[in-house]
Amino acid sequence: MTNHWRDIKNADLILINGANPAEAHPVGFQWFMRAKLDPARGPGAGGGAKIIHADPRFSRTSAVADIYLRIRTGTDVAYFGGLINYVLQNSLHHDEYVKHYTNASFLIKEGYGFKDGLFSGYDPEHRVYNSASWGYELDEKGFARRDLTLAHPRCVFQLMKAHYAGYTPEMVSRITGIPQDDYTKVAKLVGEMGRPDKVMTIVYAVGLTHHTTGSQLIRSGALLQLLLGNMGRPGGGMNAERGHANIQGNTDNAISWEFLPGYLAVPTPGERSIDDYVKEKAPKKLDPNSWNYLGTNYRKFTVSLLKAWYGDAATKENDFAFSYLPKPAGNSSWMSIFDQALRGKMEGVILSGMTATSIGPDANQVLQALSNLKWLVVMDPFPTTSSEFWHGPGMDPAKIQTEIFHLPCTHWIEKEGSFTNSGRWMQWKDQVIPPQGESRDDHTVLADLFHRVKDLYQHDPQHGTFPDPIMHLEMDYKDPLKPTLDEIAAEINGEDTVTEKRLSTFAALKDDGTTSAGNWIYTGSYPESGNLSKRREGVQDPEKNDPTGMGFYPRWAWSWPLNRRVLYNRASADLTGQPWDPKRPGIRWDGQKWVGDVPDYPPTMDPNDPKAWLPFIMTGEGTGRLFSTSMVDGPLPEHYEPVESPVENALHPSVSASPAAFLYDHAAGRPNRFGTPDEFPIIATTYRLTEHEHYITQQVEHLVQLQPEAFVELPEGLAQEKSIKNGDMVRVRSKRGEIQVRALVSRRLGQLDLGGKKVWQIGIPIHWGFVGISAEMFPEKSQHWLVNMLTPFVGDANSRTPEFKAFLVNVEKM
Repeated sequence: MTNHWRDIKNADLILINGANPAEAHPVGFQWFMRAKLDPARGPGAGGGAKIIHADPRFSRTSAVADIYLRIRTGTDVAYFGGLINYVLQNSLHHDEYVKHYTNASFLIKEGYGFKDGLFSGYDPEHRVYNSASWGYELDEKGFARRDLTLAHPRCVFQLMKAHYAGYTPEMVSRITGIPQDDYTKVAKLVGEMGRPDKVMTIVYAVGLTHHTTGSQLIRSGALLQLLLGNMGRPGGGMNAERGHANIQGNTDNAISWEFLPGYLAVPTPGERSIDDYVKEKAPKKLDPNSWNYLGTNYRKFTVSLLKAWYGDAATKENDFAFSYLPKPAGNSSWMSIFDQALRGKMEGVILSGMTATSIGPDANQVLQALSNLKWLVVMDPFPTTSSEFWHGPGMDPAKIQTEIFHLPCTHWIEKEGSFTNSGRWMQWKDQVIPPQGESRDDHTVLADLFHRVKDLYQHDPQHGTFPDPIMHLEMDYKDPLKPTLDEIAAEINGEDTVTEKRLSTFAALKDDGTTSAGNWIYTGSYPESGNLSKRREGVQDPEKNDPTGMGFYPRWAWSWPLNRRVLYNRASADLTGQPWDPKRPGIRWDGQKWVGDVPDYPPTMDPNDPKAWLPFIMTGEGTGRLFSTSMVDGPLPEHYEPVESPVENALHPSVSASPAAFLYDHAAGRPNRFGTPDEFPIIATTYRLTEHEHYITQQVEHLVQLQPEAFVELPEGLAQEKSIKNGDMVRVRSKRGEIQVRALVSRRLGQLDLGGKKVWQIGIPIHWGFVGISAEMFPEKSQHWLVNMLTPFVGDANSRTPEFKAFLVNVEKM
């Protein structure tokens, strides 16, 4: 999320795709309404920001939107691609921004191409791309060649213009199901947002993420924002609404397998030293005016992380214990773990604060995977569909040998600590009640487990092949068995290891072993002055606490990096350092320094200096990337159908679904479990309810009373075709399984016309399963409530995120 929740009020136009913030983020939604009700905002003459909601289902967000578009789930690349085409064909892009602040002028080397749905370098046998042909044409110094006239046929701008030329309103309508007239109205509003005095934001959530093309769905919106000059600006950006209060904090701190803390890449085989690792993973400087801040400091951040983990055992002589880091040869994403378990190659799994049975695709296969384990540890406050998986549908406990350990852990109200919200604000919370019963904090359980494992190595050092990473891991806490979260927050911030003073900026990190930091992007959150996430200086004195007048409130909590509220805010000002829109300044050059938000730029660098850095300081180009070689499924977003689709791809029928989507069944030699439209003609998607927080609130009596029983939402027309009335019990089937739930017949969903083919979409809330209060109320029915019995076991090419939001089903009255 490039901006933050409060900043949404500064937008003129708000595009919402794959999200329902009024219901999924009801507190944050106030900032959408502030923009809508502000007469200074809006396209044209103003009169309030306009909200455009594109979603398969009409919701409470749709009800307050100025335009609601019923879109076929998973087709947002076509939606954004059409808007990109409209902007480019009508020269509505922000010309100065695009020329100087994006890689539009960079030349791509000869050999790159795109034809019939495939980019150059495709290997059909292994379903992967060799991206060598996607690189820049380099000069003798290793910098990318540029054409600032944007006329060269191989410059990114021209390649992009050609790529999206086929995304006409007619084609977009045929793919998405959005009527052409409605789409054209949206395109005209979006086209106004390339003006310096206007700004648009795009808000998304897992409705874009949970697809085989999820990464590219999101990236297509980012491309549109770069063309309009809206990245780095107040009221602009790409804003991700996270599904929990601390999902942002989780990913920042390496909950995802491919990252070390602070989004440093996990090392891979062949990288035998830090030098090898940095050479392979750090961005390369590709323009003389690129600061390439991440690439320049990659080694410092890595060494400081290793010092935080291994302390005195990390020395210059042993390459700061770099050999201790695992270097996985294969993918270790969530789906890959359970694919390994399915194949009998996983002995045990620890589930901490999540339930695999409910959140995993094709829950029948997940149940089988858990049955194949020798042991399963569940760390959770309550019983879950994983700790009780042997009660699940089709399970025979007599045949399951998995030994299950349920470790009762505290709920977040039973402990203090920090949440980092969607907008990157780290905010400290207090403990509300003490731990109940025998429950303990997750980190205390893990500290205890660690010390027990370490003790085993100490008593039997020959037992392990390589005990050093365990034996030398530093747990320098007052009580190593019970570290406090305050101690951990200070450790994450980092210190000068010589003076033992906490650091105030990651600019102070070094690669000589004299600094440590558990996560470089959090350095500065806990300096010597104290834990800044506890700050609460806010609206009582706005002149003091919000000097920009933009609602940034820099003395309320702390935002990474370095309390910066808008990422890449140098792009909010023109080449001379003055705001594109003086009424919405991000930062500006006052002749001596940058003022406003904490500058995402050297604070005293004169923008008029010919050697001044370009604004996107973290990329090797120094610019935002309209064309990217880091995506494994293509340098430009392209529309591909979901793996299960009722129609062929209208742009290239011979390559309909993503050619790089990861097919686990294909890779494992198992028969695939994908349905076809002749047997399963209805499109299904999943969604959340305001009343339930995923699965845990099935243990909260008052919330269960509000939404006690599982249901499927059906359009009126489809219900009439199948003689289904509101409240009837229905069976929803996919190629993988079925659920049996109540029918909720409504007008919120409808039929789509996809170039003459009429299709229905239905919606299924995700929250129920066979444990909890609802399950106890309906013991016979709850066996058939797991929504992910229906979803396919297939992953996004980049992230391996499952395709939860678009799959095929059939429905029948029971």
